[in-house]
Amino acid sequence: MAKEIRFNAFQMNAASHQSPGLWRHPRDQSHRYTDPDHWVALARLLEQGRFDGVFLADVLGVNDTYAGNADAALRHGVQVPLNDPLLVVPLMAQVTTHLGFGVTCALSYEHPYSFARRMSTLDHLTRGRVGWNIVTGYLESAARNLGIERRPHDDRYDQADEYLDVVYKLWEHSWEDDAVRRDRALGVYVDPAKVHPIGHQGEHYQVPGIHLCEPSPQRTPVLYQAGTSKRGKRFAARHAECVFVSGPSKTVIARYVRELRDAVADEGRDPSDLLIYAQALVITGRTDAEAAAKRADYEAYIDTEASLALLSGWTGVDFSRYPLDAPIEYLDTDAGRAALASFTQADPSRIWTVGEAARFIGLGGRGPVITGDAARVADELTAWVDETGIDGFNLTFALAHETLQDVVHHVVPELQQRGRYRQVYSPGTLRHKLFGLGPRLSADHVARRQQLGAARTQPAAPEPADAALS
Repeated sequence: MAKEIRFNAFQMNAASHQSPGLWRHPRDQSHRYTDPDHWVALARLLEQGRFDGVFLADVLGVNDTYAGNADAALRHGVQVPLNDPLLVVPLMAQVTTHLGFGVTCALSYEHPYSFARRMSTLDHLTRGRVGWNIVTGYLESAARNLGIERRPHDDRYDQADEYLDVVYKLWEHSWEDDAVRRDRALGVYVDPAKVHPIGHQGEHYQVPGIHLCEPSPQRTPVLYQAGTSKRGKRFAARHAECVFVSGPSKTVIARYVRELRDAVADEGRDPSDLLIYAQALVITGRTDAEAAAKRADYEAYIDTEASLALLSGWTGVDFSRYPLDAPIEYLDTDAGRAALASFTQADPSRIWTVGEAARFIGLGGRGPVITGDAARVADELTAWVDETGIDGFNLTFALAHETLQDVVHHVVPELQQRGRYRQVYSPGTLRHKLFGLGPRLSADHVARRQQLGAARTQPAAPEPADAALS
């Protein structure tokens, strides 16, 4: 039986996201990111289109690598101004029943004790439809403004492993399922014997006490991750239920998929338990000609300097120092090696120039731009899934919300007619909708096999760094 194709919507609570020049287009509505109605309309649209969820990227700093300052990012609205992604989730949850919400939170910048409470609260308020995209944070500006020394890449993953140990203990083990009694006759709200201090004493965190929240519908939010370095893949193999990947070709994506599923198997997990979404932009219309005209229209608004400011932030390379016809080489930078590698390794026979890379990411980021009428787009999406082994797509947009409206109105019905897309949602939590096995983490997940009080402190060997998904 052919695999059903899954969609997430890739968004950011900002004036622009993955197409940084397109805010200038007269039909774009990205500037309405501060308007609650903007998010309500998006949520209703995505649920109409039976999307798995909306995935909200985030950073806690500004892209200030280009020319050594934030001027280009500010001038062109490159992921700044930027608001908190978590706070729009209750708005969207209130007007939907099934849509999931994946939120990006950098664990380097918030203590696990307080973060665990925020996520449990969201899981309650969404009735079990929240997920967490686990990132360590890659922008130097974020660390500077928080007064935190930015640790080397692999050290951040070592810290992240312990961070996950802490939140797992809080979410999964601090409260027993029947700890909340609400017994009016006896006057007992919670049975103290069924609430346990976690007693965590580790290298980075000391959390002796109990979780503040009663168990939420999923306990642990659905776990997303986006790292594709060797260290990132090992981290994903241990923790992630869903992984996002990005790259300009099927060759790159197929390799990521193979490596990720192999890493999951090495952790003793079933490789098919991991859902993998590839980034893509779909430009469609009633006909091929209409879709091509839209793409040409959008491409006229690509802003090269804005794209290079974003690429500089992803990679840690100041592209203001290079002419547009300079070839991109694999540069060894801590912030985002894989972002450059995805260009240089996609087709070994091709040499990308700085200008070509800027134009490529200027419309939809680091994924492919798939253009055509519904049938042509459906053919291409199906080929990507069947040839690479991915499970679905993390769809970016050119114009808010026009791009995703076109997908919902044209592409979704075509895929449904072919039997490659869900017709209706299944009931239950986000985790159950994704995996069909109930609201809880699988029994073989590391979080379910923990013991209170234990802490992992053994560091891993250094590995290459990741490009953050933002």
